[in-house]
Amino acid sequence: MDLDLKDKVVVVTGGAKGIGEGIVRMLAEEGAVPVIVGRKKEDNLKLLHHLQSSGWRGFQVVAELTRPQDCEASVRAVIDEFGRIDGLVNNAGINDGVNLENGNYERFVESLHRNLIHYYLIAHFALPELKKSKGSIVNITSKTAETGQGGTSAYAAANGGRNALTREWAVELLKYGIRVNAIVVAECWTPLYENWIKTLPNPEEKLKDITSKIPLEKRMTTSAEIASTALFLLSSRSSHTTGQLIHVDGGYVHLDRAL
Repeated sequence: MDLDLKDKVVVVTGGAKGIGEGIVRMLAEEGAVPVIVGRKKEDNLKLLHHLQSSGWRGFQVVAELTRPQDCEASVRAVIDEFGRIDGLVNNAGINDGVNLENGNYERFVESLHRNLIHYYLIAHFALPELKKSKGSIVNITSKTAETGQGGTSAYAAANGGRNALTREWAVELLKYGIRVNAIVVAECWTPLYENWIKTLPNPEEKLKDITSKIPLEKRMTTSAEIASTALFLLSSRSSHTTGQLIHVDGGYVHLDRAL
């Protein structure tokens, strides 16, 4: 199926690793021009060089997205390079474990900057170009907003905000023909997830326990499976889909745990 993404310029925050990397790779394979926005130049360039060596196109911008000025500068860099933005994937963030009992104001607000505020800022600065292109926005969010996890108040709050912004923007941007959707991720195997599982006692046993609770095939979701859905939502093939929170999680959130 032709997704009609050829030559489309799509910004992917946190695009150098994990879910973001999966989306960037698949965009490039489809002939789009993915823009990797990330804070580590070496990570950005490593992926960009891989794309170029495979005959694909791409671009990278170094930005620390907790700084509002970097959010604006990163969007400006894309416009200066290409003169357009056709799509946005808000993805960057980290489950940083800022909880209620031992957290504090400073850490809570810092976490919101890491996980939510740049979603708003990147979309805000990209909006003039998205209005011209009638582009699409995809927000990557987490099950923690719906299920809770324990010990991660700030991250759960940020994801609740991501979900709410998805619906709010879908309404606000109807008049421009801009579609806004979210992909809700549960247990997805990424480098961050792998590093986290290694910090736990008996990591192999814990991973086996987690995967046993994933209804479909008792396995982790892959970054490629998230990416496939993201590309569909970015493409004209999903032309009448907006304001949706789509769970790509093997049934983890909604199906009976007794399965």
